[in-house]
Amino acid sequence: MTQADTSADLAAASGAPSCSADSTHVAGPHAERLENLYPATPAEVSREDGLMLYRDMVLGRRFEDKCAEMYYRGKMFGFVHLYNGQEAVSTGVIKAMKPQYDWFCSTYRDHVHALSCGVPAREVMSELFGKETGCSKGRGGSMHLFSREHHLLGGYAFIGEGIPVALGAAFTSRYKRDALGDASSDAVTAAFFGDGTCNIGQFYECLNMAALWKLPILFVVENNKWAIGMDHNRATSDPEIWRKAAAFGMAGEEVDGMDVLAVRAAAQRAIDRARAGEGPTLLECLTYRYRGHSLADPDELRAAEEKEFWAKRDPIKRLAAQLVSQSLVSSDELAAIDKEIDAHVADCVEFALAAPEPKPEELTRYIWAED
Repeated sequence: MTQADTSADLAAASGAPSCSADSTHVAGPHAERLENLYPATPAEVSREDGLMLYRDMVLGRRFEDKCAEMYYRGKMFGFVHLYNGQEAVSTGVIKAMKPQYDWFCSTYRDHVHALSCGVPAREVMSELFGKETGCSKGRGGSMHLFSREHHLLGGYAFIGEGIPVALGAAFTSRYKRDALGDASSDAVTAAFFGDGTCNIGQFYECLNMAALWKLPILFVVENNKWAIGMDHNRATSDPEIWRKAAAFGMAGEEVDGMDVLAVRAAAQRAIDRARAGEGPTLLECLTYRYRGHSLADPDELRAAEEKEFWAKRDPIKRLAAQLVSQSLVSSDELAAIDKEIDAHVADCVEFALAAPEPKPEELTRYIWAED
């Protein structure tokens, strides 16, 4: 379903079927939901925006592929959760917002969010290798990327931890405007989290407060169906998360999370509402991760038919086909971008491997504010 004043209005008006765990779709109820979405109308995009979106998604994909290579070669350690397949969500939302002005909170699957926010790829890769040149000075690692400069308020190892932090950023924007008289304060915050997070208390508490105070925040659900190894449709009484917005009187929308232009359009609608003082939006993006939960996950639980269904809907290939079919770019131009990004990612690895380790005598540095 798409744009509506509230999800309650939308649910009543659309007559859309509610998919359950009893679905007979060969790839399961998550896939059935995607196919039951509103009839897709090809979105218009300019050449400049199309190339920007394509470049960002390819950077995310190739960066994550290189992380997997380094991990399996024994060069990278710890928990590493990759984002392959979900690029349209990060790119679609973050690139619709104002860089270094709006705010962002991520999850433990945070590499690509950081890249979309503008954190230099060298800094992100360095952090994954635990180096001093990392965006968290080598202290955070894969799950705890942070950049004050780029308004990335962190990745978080435990689900739901970032939502209250994002809520605080949204409250700050509203407080500056209403209490301190700063009429220009209209920054919007995006909180990213997965479907598994939508069954915990912090999610509902934050929806309530955001709606109560009409805070400028986007609650972005990256519903990839699987909470580690738990099928979303077996874990919640109403698997259509966007409908939960109705209980709080806020706007709710579901969107094809494998279509970057659809995600971008939905995000722009939500951002416009937030900047206009109309409050939050719960945006559920139906997506899929192409790898296991983490690189330590052998990914043996998901059916081959399910994987095949989503592989055919690769968001990068989809955008590339749209750009070429609309005569905005040529296949050769896109291939050149791919090659350029591969070289950039290789450079990031070389930079990170050569970078210095944090100094042992500075073990306690950055725990407290220094200025």
